[in-house]
Amino acid sequence: MPELPEVETTCRGIRPYITQSQIQAITVRQPHLRWPVPEQVTQLIGQTIKSVERRAKYILISTTGGTLIIHLGMSGSLRICNTGTPVRKHDHVDVVLANARVLRFHDPRRFGAVLWTADAPTQHPLLIKLGIEPLESGFTGEYLWSRAQSKKVAIKAFIMDAHQVVGVGNIYANEALFLAGIHPQIAACQVSKAAYERLSTHIKQVLSNAIEQGGTTLRDFVREEGQTGYFQLALNVYGRKGLPCVLCNMPIVQIKQGQRSSWYCPSCQPL
Repeated sequence: MPELPEVETTCRGIRPYITQSQIQAITVRQPHLRWPVPEQVTQLIGQTIKSVERRAKYILISTTGGTLIIHLGMSGSLRICNTGTPVRKHDHVDVVLANARVLRFHDPRRFGAVLWTADAPTQHPLLIKLGIEPLESGFTGEYLWSRAQSKKVAIKAFIMDAHQVVGVGNIYANEALFLAGIHPQIAACQVSKAAYERLSTHIKQVLSNAIEQGGTTLRDFVREEGQTGYFQLALNVYGRKGLPCVLCNMPIVQIKQGQRSSWYCPSCQPL
């Protein structure tokens, strides 16, 4: 599933090609995505794209007359192509621009979404209850520690809860916990303020590094140009069961937490 770095990479990739361009047409070939594509998206025709931003894993394309809200789901991607580029299977929505380009939404599994709102997008039901952005200045160890005092859930589940902080997916949670020396099963309320300071720093570091390198390659995710990301080359624990720890050579352990796998070093991350 595309995570925060992949979504941020996509935003940065498409932004220079579509900002300040007028929308000439919107073609919906498959309206039945995770939620039905609303008919109101046609109200964007004739509007000018003012900005391309990210909130959590949602891409917000704001115009003079409303905002297109896009979620990539499990396997979605956005590409910039020229008008007349042949349509592939699973190319579900086109935003046709006056600059002879098309923003094309591709989603084989159809778990993604293309939505529209005339109101402030941050007030949309899907976005209004989201937590803080991890790359904002307000995301600190103090913030995490204060939110965790009554939380008995495992620390890994806590930092992956989008009501607490958005965009810390499974890969990045595993990596940040390793760098902070925190076992993924420790209860959130038992983690010290000093450990949360380390953890917030490493969450920022891991996400920033992933954005810089283009995101983490997953089976169905490619960048808007069709190139895969390269962050997987720098992974320390994720997917490395039985391999030696990069710090101490102890074999990496894999466990199940809920519906997800966790990886950690039993020496560097003692329980």
